[in-house]
Amino acid sequence: MSENMLLSRLEGLDGRFEEVSTLITDPAVIADQPRYVRLTKEYHDLEEILNVKKEYEQSLRSLEESKELLSSEEDEDLRALARDEIESCTRRIPELEEKIKLLLIPADPDDSKNAVLEIRGGTGGDEAALFAGDLFRMYQKYAESKGWQLAVSSVSEGASGGYKEIVCTLTGDGVYGTMKYESGVHRVQRVPATETQGRVHTSAATVAVLPEAEEFDVEIHEGEIKWDTFRSGGAGGQNVNKVESGVRLRYNWKNPNTGQVEEILIECTETRDQPKNKERALARLRTFIYDKEHQKYMDDIASRRKTMVSTGDRSAKIRTYNYPQGRITDHRINYTVYNLAAFMDGDIQECIDRLIVAENAEKLKEAEL
Repeated sequence: MSENMLLSRLEGLDGRFEEVSTLITDPAVIADQPRYVRLTKEYHDLEEILNVKKEYEQSLRSLEESKELLSSEEDEDLRALARDEIESCTRRIPELEEKIKLLLIPADPDDSKNAVLEIRGGTGGDEAALFAGDLFRMYQKYAESKGWQLAVSSVSEGASGGYKEIVCTLTGDGVYGTMKYESGVHRVQRVPATETQGRVHTSAATVAVLPEAEEFDVEIHEGEIKWDTFRSGGAGGQNVNKVESGVRLRYNWKNPNTGQVEEILIECTETRDQPKNKERALARLRTFIYDKEHQKYMDDIASRRKTMVSTGDRSAKIRTYNYPQGRITDHRINYTVYNLAAFMDGDIQECIDRLIVAENAEKLKEAEL
């Protein structure tokens, strides 16, 4: 795409930016929280692309001025400065063009949200539960490295350790946009601790990453929720087993995709404070319904982009962890590295970066940019 065509795609953005800048200071807009949140996000998105546009235009001007100076100037010092500027602009302009192209692609509105992470042991019995525990520790370490907050909302422990299921919330900047690439089936090949013959077994765990729903994303009739309380189990001091801090909600919800009424059951024992557990159970309910109501949309996207690395297909085998060879293979992009120990210790950023690059390449091709 030529520079003039690229700049033509940016026409009108300055006017829209000024319009949005005015709107977000309007008391009527501020009072309408859903609209205010959308406009604030649009403001920041426009601000980012306009800043890149400004730098791009400046680089184009500097390139032309330096070329003119080089052709007309006889002073060697000035000619040397002109050559340096031409080299710098020639290197920088393609980078800015690629950045603008990516910014022109409509972003997934969920990317900026927090995420709900669900890990479940799959095929493999006790070994699958242990692997689910290893995956949770991997994500826990990764979250720490990113400065994210992780809060566990429900746990079902395995008989020999690990987890049959663990659900947690990750809170931070752009969590879902980063973690969505982890959805799918994770396969492990290793000798289980219970194996006496030293044979390598294959087990699996499923990971689901959902965008955390905000209150205005879905409509819930709170008066129709049936609440129960119960005493939490496990270690935790005198409060546990004596105070009914655990909460359980039941909610009848009509699935818009099937028309069927489904009962949703959610338990939360995350804190010793019952009101806080209710609040977090409600957050999980909103996220569950949000995910279900948007599943058809996600299916439509996946059908159009079957090769995308982040379709959200939770049944697809995405990665293999081979312990005897110390090998990690991500099957979506044919990415293989031999640093399994570091990877399981949360060093997964390079793999995610490659997945992002692969998806962006597909987006650019699809948008014909």
